[in-house]
Amino acid sequence: MGGPACVIPALDAGRTLAEVVHGVRRAVGEVYVVVVDDGSRDQTAAVAADCADHVVRFSSNRGKGAALRAGIQVAASRAAPAVLTIDADGQHDPACAPRLLAALEAADMVIGVRSRRGSPMPWHRRVSNALSAAAVSACAGRAIADSQSGYRAFRVAGISQLVPDGDRYEYETDVLIQAARAGLRIAWVSIPTIYGAPSHFRPVRDSARIVRTVLRRSLVRPSAAVGRSP
Repeated sequence: MGGPACVIPALDAGRTLAEVVHGVRRAVGEVYVVVVDDGSRDQTAAVAADCADHVVRFSSNRGKGAALRAGIQVAASRAAPAVLTIDADGQHDPACAPRLLAALEAADMVIGVRSRRGSPMPWHRRVSNALSAAAVSACAGRAIADSQSGYRAFRVAGISQLVPDGDRYEYETDVLIQAARAGLRIAWVSIPTIYGAPSHFRPVRDSARIVRTVLRRSLVRPSAAVGRSP
């Protein structure tokens, strides 16, 4: 069994992707990097080919959830014991990766938690993040500190129990809800809030998808949400 894998969903991230990949390698050491190019129109595919171990390329944009699902499948096929996910836009500090992975010693899933107070996070994202965390907590049946963070680490054996729905940002929400309902151990690690590159999150459309996911899961018996594959 080798080291962990790092899955990086990337959309038009040609300017930032290489530094993210190199940052993860510097921080983690032995890591198998999988970049999923989600239909980018810039040089993302070429950059990924130069710095990643494996590249999955979508011919058109399919969404962050679809990219994560494809990348995790690659990691699982290599029998990676753990997977780190990090965004390609430079809004996560790769230096925090060892802390997320280390926390897996006592957890099945680890979430990087951003501070909403006194941070550079735009006010509308602070509001949506807080409301989303509250709604997901109610649905999951336990406190969820940051439901929208894409900086995560998890044991492949744990996430393989889940069947997350959705191809866009709602995928990450559904993973959290199902993990909590399945009784997986979830840990939280504080990470810095960094904003620079424009976010691909669409406040109205993507928030609506997340709301629908929470409402749908609220009507589903917890045991029905687990048992197949990521």
